[in-house]
Amino acid sequence: MPPVSYHEGGFPPPDLDWPTLIPLIGPAAAALARYDGMLSAVPNPALLLSPLTTQEAVLSSRIEGTQATMGEVLEFEAGAEAVSPERSDDIREVLNYRAAMAEAERLLAELPLSSRVIRGAHRVLLAEVRGRNKDPGEFRRIPNWIGPRDCPIEEATFVPIGADKLPDAVSAWERYAHSEQPDRLVQLATLHAEFEALHPFLDGNGRLGRMLIPLYLWQSRLIQKPMFYISAYFEGHRDEYYERLLAVSRDGDWTGWCRFFLRATQAQAEDNLSKTQAILDLYERMKRELAEMTHSQYAIHALDWLFAVPIFRSTDFIGRTGIPGPTARRFLGVLRENGVLKVVIPARGRKAAVLAFPALLNIAEGRDVF
Repeated sequence: MPPVSYHEGGFPPPDLDWPTLIPLIGPAAAALARYDGMLSAVPNPALLLSPLTTQEAVLSSRIEGTQATMGEVLEFEAGAEAVSPERSDDIREVLNYRAAMAEAERLLAELPLSSRVIRGAHRVLLAEVRGRNKDPGEFRRIPNWIGPRDCPIEEATFVPIGADKLPDAVSAWERYAHSEQPDRLVQLATLHAEFEALHPFLDGNGRLGRMLIPLYLWQSRLIQKPMFYISAYFEGHRDEYYERLLAVSRDGDWTGWCRFFLRATQAQAEDNLSKTQAILDLYERMKRELAEMTHSQYAIHALDWLFAVPIFRSTDFIGRTGIPGPTARRFLGVLRENGVLKVVIPARGRKAAVLAFPALLNIAEGRDVF
């Protein structure tokens, strides 16, 4: 079977089946608005929701084949060694994903969503990891294709637009991103599918395309922060995700893709809302409990550290929180005795113990893993 090729002349979609999409738009938009309302109630969301941000990076990278878990990423940041060189590479890709999102957010504070922003994020995404030799930050000037590893183009699943036509296609994508359309969620669905079909870089297209979802929602003022975590749905429905994207070029089925995307948006808005509420409830409860456990003016200071760094070395807690050393050591003992902290890597020789804050991590994972 010959590969599916890019839909020349098929973007923007010439005809969407709006009667099919309209019943899905309302629930998706309402769920997103409810989540945004909860987001506005979170003090310092960059701190309190940092585990969700890391989990999004983990899941988006996993769609591309990495195996690292959120726990492994956070343990690595705390100084633990990866179980293998391959897993270390996976972890660094996840960390780059997080850094690329931060870079895109920084650029979008001054620029509209554009190829400049996309290339800036891509440059960070591929820095010093697998793919670093594939022109980070530069649109491709040669063909690429999607299929089994090292397959020839004849055996590819999908062949994106030719490199010679890519500059004009990216310009068309930008114009559409800033055009007036009947519905912004459908517009976003179309933008994501078209970006994946263009496959403008030699590597990192899938991850970057998923980053664009919260960035667009933020720039369109549908959410107050670029903190929308959709990759759990895509990873859990990976076969359908790829099939719906492929059907856009193969069958011109933009409506089928938009239908899938709207369902994903509603499901993840509801999941994001549930997790954010649980995190906020945990923070408020722990504010009271830590004050009662420690009887210290530093209780809130310690709590903010746990939310920002839910897996950490004991020496980092003692040396970096700003809490006086003896008080910090006492805190660690009290928090371990009361089950707030769990040892994930015991101290050995001169190596400090690595501790985790299980209640927060289990919310982010959506199950008990710590």
